[in-house]
Parts: sequence; structure tokens; C-alpha cells
Amino acid sequence: MSLASWFRWNEPPRRMSQRSPTEMVIETLMMELGWQIKEAEKQQRERENEYRKIKTGVDYSWLISYQKHSYDITPGERLQLEDLCSKIHPSYCGPVVIRFRQLIAEYEPEAPEVSRLFRSALHDALEKMKEEEEAKKLARQWNTKHKTSLSLTTFKSRSRISPFSSDIKTISEDVERGTDPTRRVWSMPEFRSTRDY
Repeated sequence: MSLASWFRWNEPPRRMSQRSPTEMVIETLMMELGWQIKEAEKQQRERENEYRKIKTGVDYSWLISYQKHSYDITPGERLQLEDLCSKIHPSYCGPVVIRFRQLIAEYEPEAPEVSRLFRSALHDALEKMKEEEEAKKLARQWNTKHKTSLSLTTFKSRSRISPFSSDIKTISEDVERGTDPTRRVWSMPEFRSTRDY
């Protein structure tokens, strides 16, 4: 028996599982939610112990054994939250976690309230994404309009406007002569190309 078979050096290296960015965002955010629920339970137990200690004057915390994780969100709520997480762009995953932690620190919720704060952080991120998408859309529209206005600018640079030219005809001259006015609008200035000068 060869040594290579013992160490399996001839096997190809295992690849990491190929997951889409959306799956990774969902997994990351849901792990953060689970961790924050556990922390909220821990904080709640500590507050209850402090209350008992103050009320009775005796510390029995060394006698009490707690379940590791007693509260869990319902499957329906989990599916709704996962659906919201799937709408989050990967670049917003970090800001969602930061916002969620800020809400937790601000409100110090009990375990059942954590999922509501998580939903709030997700909705904030989705609104921000929508606002930024609308801003990009407006910027694209602005750039498109700006390009068309540039074409008008190049037109203006090729022609000159002469509002005070001496040979401008007026409607009164045509009426005095008894001729039909030409089709040109008289209130507009006369445009001449640069070749005329």
C-alpha cells in the first residue's frame, strides 16, 4: 500500500460550495437575527436574575439551569423575513447588520421583539435602495437630456442670430406694398449661417 493512498494527496482539492450572492445575504442576515435573539434571551435572563437578587436579597443564580435557546420565530415569519432578505443587494448586507445592531442597542428588546426590529432594518434598507435606484434613473435621464442639449449647442455655434440686422422685414412693410407676407414668423430673429458673413 502506498503512502499517497493514506494521505489522499492525489485527490483534487475540494471546492467551496458555489452559492449565489443572494443565498449568502439571506444566510448572513438570518444568522445575525438568530444570534441577536439568543443575546436578547441572555440579557432578559440577566435582568430577571438582577430583579430576583434585589427582591429577595439572595443570589440563587448558581442553582438555576437555563435552556440554551427557548424562543424561535414561527416558520411563516421566517419565510417572510427570508423573502425580504432576498431583496437586499449584497452591498447593503453590512449596513443592514449595522442598522439592526443600532436598533437592538437603542431599544434593548426582549426576544419576541427582535424580529420586528430586524424587519424594520430590512425595510429601511429596501427604501434606501429604492431611493438610490430612482436617483440613478434621474441621473441617466439627465445625462440623456444633457446630450441632446449639447447637440443644440453645436447647432448654435454654427449659426449666428442677428436680431438687429438692418435688412429685417416687418409685416407692416408687406401690408403697405400689398404683398402676401412670407411664411417666416416675424417675431423670431433671423438665423444666418456663418458662411453669410
